[in-house]
Amino acid sequence: MKYPITDADREDYAKRFGRGLVVKNDQGERYVQLRSEARELAELMLESCPPSRERSLAMTKLEESIFWANAAIARNE
Repeated sequence: MKYPITDADREDYAKRFGRGLVVKNDQGERYVQLRSEARELAELMLESCPPSRERSLAMTKLEESIFWANAAIARNE
């Protein structure tokens, strides 16, 4: 083996890839709230910004931010 895998690596990747999504406590409510708020912001951005590369990038970054926010909830509870 060229690069040894540490126990910390195993724990990290088990968390990232090893289990399906198990919704605990109020996680589901928070996912829904985040998506709802992002949808409202997306509509405001579409109404306020002319079609452009910059608007497309802003929409992509909004989508990414919700993805990472959901990951934070899922991985750290």
